[in-house]
Amino acid sequence: MTLKEVERFITLLAEAHPDAASELDFVDDYTLLVAVALSAQATDASVNRATKGLFRDAPDPAAMVALGEDGVAAHIRSIGLWRTKARNVVALSQALLDQHEGQVPRDRAALEALPGVGRKTANVVMNVAFGDSTMAVDTHIFRIGNRTGLAPGRTTRAVEDQLVARIPAPLLRPAHHWLILHGRYVCKARRPECWRCPAQEPCQYTAKVLVAPAR
Repeated sequence: MTLKEVERFITLLAEAHPDAASELDFVDDYTLLVAVALSAQATDASVNRATKGLFRDAPDPAAMVALGEDGVAAHIRSIGLWRTKARNVVALSQALLDQHEGQVPRDRAALEALPGVGRKTANVVMNVAFGDSTMAVDTHIFRIGNRTGLAPGRTTRAVEDQLVARIPAPLLRPAHHWLILHGRYVCKARRPECWRCPAQEPCQYTAKVLVAPAR
């Protein structure tokens, strides 16, 4: 896409979903960080079911450390990689207590130094909690970037860099939510529902199906 087409694509998504926001349940920076760390290879809905009881029992780093790996694991067994995630959640909580006075750091390097926190998780926390214009590229955004011509790239980092460079600055921060929800509910992996897409016109996908299949 040209830069003008990129702006048009994002603007059309914005008009269709003006109130788009994270679908993870959280109450503060810390619970957001934990929820995002737990969401790798799991749906937001499954994470929300698991964290309902977890955050009731451990709403802050000190309580999470006191709960311990077995206690965390008991809450999150229903989501993928729960053993590793339980260990990381307790470890990152201890790191917050030891290194950041129990507060979630705003600095990218400090975030990525926490156990179980990679670039994507750091980008989400920086975007949602701190209002930074970051772009967390998950499977949905990676697919959209390549499928539509919005930001082609062979790696998530390449797609991220393209999106940051090509999306107009005023639209960049909320574009994270518009793109995720578009990939989750419309531009799906197996069968994109192009007939429902508000951004058909600038999209460069060559196999568009503009008529809904008969039921």
